[in-house]
Amino acid sequence: MGLGKWIAGYLGWIVLGPIGGILGFLLGSFFESASSSSDSGSVFGESSKQNQQEGDRNSFLLSMLVMAAYIIRADGKVMHSEMEFVRQFLRQNFGAEAAQQGNEILLKLFDEEKRQGKTAFRSTIRQSCAEASRFLDYSGRLQLLNFLVMISQADGKVDQNEVKALKDVAEWMQLQASEVDSMLHLEGDTLEDAYKVLGVSPQATDEELKKAYRRLALEHHPDRVAKLGDDVRKAAEKKFQEINAAKERIWKARGL
Repeated sequence: MGLGKWIAGYLGWIVLGPIGGILGFLLGSFFESASSSSDSGSVFGESSKQNQQEGDRNSFLLSMLVMAAYIIRADGKVMHSEMEFVRQFLRQNFGAEAAQQGNEILLKLFDEEKRQGKTAFRSTIRQSCAEASRFLDYSGRLQLLNFLVMISQADGKVDQNEVKALKDVAEWMQLQASEVDSMLHLEGDTLEDAYKVLGVSPQATDEELKKAYRRLALEHHPDRVAKLGDDVRKAAEKKFQEINAAKERIWKARGL
């Protein structure tokens, strides 16, 4: 990943706010992809679909960075483990240069929070979430929320302020706050965790359980986020497997 889209995105953020950041990021991406396509002799035609997919992916990645800044700072601290989770994600999928740029943008966002104050910055994040809702479909937003949950878990514990911040982001992206509770228990191995993953109580009927599982399986299926890239799809596959594992624990306990 070249530096153009990151720089354009950050400059857009500073000058025009979160909406400008996303648009600037996409503009930088367009120029990079157009330049690359020109080298191969084509900018339009077959490349148009690829450019659209890259635009969706870039919207996802910039939104993740912006919202990660809110989640990481929710407990008043910047944990190395949480920052490293983001850097490692970028490093593995886009290279060392992108990891460095992503890290710098996060640091700038922390500075921006200090400049704006917590209340104003919270309003800015809310606006960013609303913009993400326009660019990303429901399943894409669910996977974005899942990444944010994983970032919050990177230091081995999730502070209640982080939980509140995660639920803020979920609601601002027009998702259910209960999705956060479900995702926080994905890696749990108890029957209680399994019920929380499916978002139902142990007193739920078998039919209610099956309905809840069908909804989750449909919304979280990896194919729904395939256009966002292999790395995002792999994370979705892991989440899908954990949902199925939770379902199997409950089905076994009930003899279904």
